[in-house]
Amino acid sequence: MLVFAKIKSVQQKINSLKKGASIGFVPTMGALHKGHLSLIKQAKKENDIVVVSIFVNPTQFNKQEDLINYPKTIDTDLSLLKSVYCDLVFTPTAEEIYSNNIKSQVFDFDGLEHQMEGKFRDGHFNGVGTIVKRLFEIVTPHKAYFGEKDFQQLQIIRKLVQKHHIPVKIIGCDIFRENDGLAMSSRNSRLTEEYRNASPFIYQTLKKAKIKFGTISAHDVVQWVENEFKNQPLLELEYFEIADEATLQSIKNKEPKQKYRAFIAVFAGKIRLIDNISL
Repeated sequence: MLVFAKIKSVQQKINSLKKGASIGFVPTMGALHKGHLSLIKQAKKENDIVVVSIFVNPTQFNKQEDLINYPKTIDTDLSLLKSVYCDLVFTPTAEEIYSNNIKSQVFDFDGLEHQMEGKFRDGHFNGVGTIVKRLFEIVTPHKAYFGEKDFQQLQIIRKLVQKHHIPVKIIGCDIFRENDGLAMSSRNSRLTEEYRNASPFIYQTLKKAKIKFGTISAHDVVQWVENEFKNQPLLELEYFEIADEATLQSIKNKEPKQKYRAFIAVFAGKIRLIDNISL
């Protein structure tokens, strides 16, 4: 497994490998877990070479405190990547990526960026778009892999690729869950035991909401979920929305043949957890 920190070095290596070989890319912010490894394993099956980036991107954090507290576990991450036979790892600094101008570009994602997470995390998706576009330019992969836990982000990256004519196929991968259903996240490691024990309630509620969506209105499902969290003292619901998968806009009425998804954000103490489920 090769590790590079400089753009020029990683580009030279990828260009030498690319002749006749397909490149699969998994961008990460480190603090790797089994969810990330599942993306890498899928990329390994579908490509000749797998590249993983580890970069905690400062422009997508709307709270400085979250950036400072984000877990950084580079030695463990590299060991994990070696165990799943990753071929190449890119570990740049912020200065290397942003050339001392740590600032987001401004994107138009046709309104996707203003829904759900966009309402609560100002500028977040400009930061995501900036770093993903930059990494695609550096790595030039054939396919790139993203987990569906961040489904809104996945749809925004698909829109980024479409609008900027970037020649990469975006692959969405199933949410990888703990045995008790909690969606795997690098933030889970920061949960106290009490909050960790309470957190599976999020997915349990999503599964019940999916069943209810088959028989009652979207509005009534939303109200039911909000009431469920009022009875859960350790978890604070930030939002629960049922949205169209393509537009991410909240729905009032169900239409036949449309794809819908339920999205949720919850605070377990100071740790913010997100999840979603296809309806």
